[in-house]
Formats: sequence, C-alpha cells, structure tokens
Amino acid sequence: MTTETKALLVIDVQRGFDKPVWGPRNNPGAEANIKALVDAWQERGLPIVLVHHDSVKPGSSLNPGQEGNHFKPELDGVRADLVFGKKVNSAFHGDIDLDGWLKTRGITSFVLAGIQTNFCCETTARVGGNLGYDVTFALDATFTFDLAGPDGSVLTADELYRATATNLHGGGFATVTSTKEILGSL
Repeated sequence: MTTETKALLVIDVQRGFDKPVWGPRNNPGAEANIKALVDAWQERGLPIVLVHHDSVKPGSSLNPGQEGNHFKPELDGVRADLVFGKKVNSAFHGDIDLDGWLKTRGITSFVLAGIQTNFCCETTARVGGNLGYDVTFALDATFTFDLAGPDGSVLTADELYRATATNLHGGGFATVTSTKEILGSL
C-alpha cells in the first residue's frame, strides 16, 4: 500500500460528545491520537476527510447550528480535502458520495479515526471493507461510551471498544492497529 493513496477519514470528532448525557467514556487519549494522525497527514500532504454527524433528533447536541455540532479543538486549523455531514452511521451514506470521491482520486485505502468506536467508526469501516477499500482502523484514536442492551444490562465502553476491534478484525473488514504503528509506517 503506498502512502500516496492512503486517506485519513476523521469521523464525528464533535464537541457535542463532551456532554455528560453520553455517560462514561473510555480512552481519554483518543483526541491526542486523532491530532497526531491529522498532523502527520497534513505534514505529508496526504488527503484528509472530515465528517460530522448532523443529528435529526430533536434536542440533540449534534444538531446542525448547535455548538455541539462543531468540530473539537483538535481539528482547528485542519486543511481538509473534503468536509461533509451525514445523518446515519456510515460516512459512505452521507451528504457526499464518499466512494465516488475516493475512487475519482485513485484512493484505495484509508485510515479511520473518530467517535464513536462502535457506531459511526465501525459502520464506516465495515462499509469501506465491503466496498473493497484497504481499511486501517486506528483503535486508540477512537472512543465510545457505556451502552445498555435490550435487557437493561450495560456493556462498558471498554467492552464495546474490544468488541469492535474483534468484529473488524475477525470479519476481515479492517486492519485494527494503533496510532503509533500507523505513524511508524508512513
């Protein structure tokens, strides 16, 4: 895989996820790792795609026009090649034809980072893998929150994080690795 064709997809790194309504989160180092990836991509002039979730749920902190819809400070000053919104989990089903945009530029692989590990990041990785992209999932550049299941039992953010890594790896959707490993291979 050549670095010339490797894009960085940064999913939903938005201020609304700092609200206490989401509950306990994991991986407090995620934002620093996201920033390290973005900085490395910018230094090398590699393509960066920023995606934001535009919630349609009334009262959501991620609704367009709300402060929570804005990107977190770690993305201040990023010179993205593409910025767009989405209303569902996969960035491939957003306001832009991401698949078409990548293919037009000859991009066959991407690194994925962002929020939430087990929702928009995992879904985007799965769809990307299904579409034939070589997906690298920067697990430590993601985070998620505790979540209750249908029976009321709660899986911790760390359990969901590990489950996503297992799903993506075991299903062959993505190579799951660390920010350090990714930066070392650039």
